[in-house]
Amino acid sequence: MAKAARAEGLAQEIVAVGRRREHLQPALEDGAVDRITTDVAEGLAGSDFCVLATPVATLGSLLAEVWRAAPDDAVLTDVGSTKAAIVSTAEALHRSRPLAFIGSHPMAGSEQSGYRVARANLFRGALVVLTPTDASDPRALTRVTLFWESLGARVTTLDPVTHDRAVAAISHLPHLVADALVDAVVRMDPNFLSVAATGFRDTTRIAAGNAQVWREIFQENRQALGEALKTFREALDDLDHLIATGDAAAVERELDRIKRVRERLS
Repeated sequence: MAKAARAEGLAQEIVAVGRRREHLQPALEDGAVDRITTDVAEGLAGSDFCVLATPVATLGSLLAEVWRAAPDDAVLTDVGSTKAAIVSTAEALHRSRPLAFIGSHPMAGSEQSGYRVARANLFRGALVVLTPTDASDPRALTRVTLFWESLGARVTTLDPVTHDRAVAAISHLPHLVADALVDAVVRMDPNFLSVAATGFRDTTRIAAGNAQVWREIFQENRQALGEALKTFREALDDLDHLIATGDAAAVERELDRIKRVRERLS
């Protein structure tokens, strides 16, 4: 995000705040940021726009710290993949100190992590979901929208609960299924992995993601993920039953129906 904001000339100064200076140093040396610090209050001094980009498990406690340190006119957002909890935290904090917060979720990225794989064009053409509520400041919503659009993203809005159900279905469930697919092959015979080709590798690519990050996401969104997993089991059972009947025409009709749904994504 710092690279993208720098490339688009969106900031006079970009400050990176993190737990370890050595993790921030490459961005400073690369010119993506102007200053680095491990002190939240120091990093936020004089700021007017703050993006929280940490794993979802730490967003709530970090937001409280940022809320105390941010200037009165600052606009806050985040990039967490679950939204109900962070938005609820922001609304609770707002009651003690009015600040502008709009939840963001850029639907972009990969299984890789770290500054070495960061790229300025990550958000170009990507969808970013904002999760304002009735209590959100309209001016802050406009500003966060313009920020993402300036990075080349397409912006849409969902309420936080609907967002979490949607990403459970189209993001968190696929990751869990990819994990299960890899494990299923191992359970059958680990040697089968030696003949895995493009189809298996493409289908299971996201299973190579950071285990801690995804454990936190699964736990944070476990209720919606449970709903999505139940629906997936029903769909899988239906296909299993259809194949077991030996009705080739019915199987083909169902696969064709699903194929046409998938083609509409393009």
